Amino acid sequence: MDITITSTEAARHLGDLLAKVKHAGQSFLLTKSAKPLARLVPVSPRTGGSGDDVNKALAQLPSDPSFAEDLERVNRLDSIPANPWA
Repeated sequence: MDITITSTEAARHLGDLLAKVKHAGQSFLLTKSAKPLARLVPVSPRTGGSGDDVNKALAQLPSDPSFAEDLERVNRLDSIPANPWA
């Protein structure tokens, strides 16, 4: 359940509020002129997606045989611009 506070109060005590969100999991409803404005809530923990999952997903992508050639072409064309004041 959210604790209702004004946006002014939230601005004055933001550090304390963030600590309560982080360490106690509290949620706050911020109001302005007695109307709901925003919620300050803990971020949901990340789920899934390990490094192994990423590697498996990448392994399933189709290969592009011309990719290495494209990189070589870009590297050949890449040069330091001439100094216009030299």
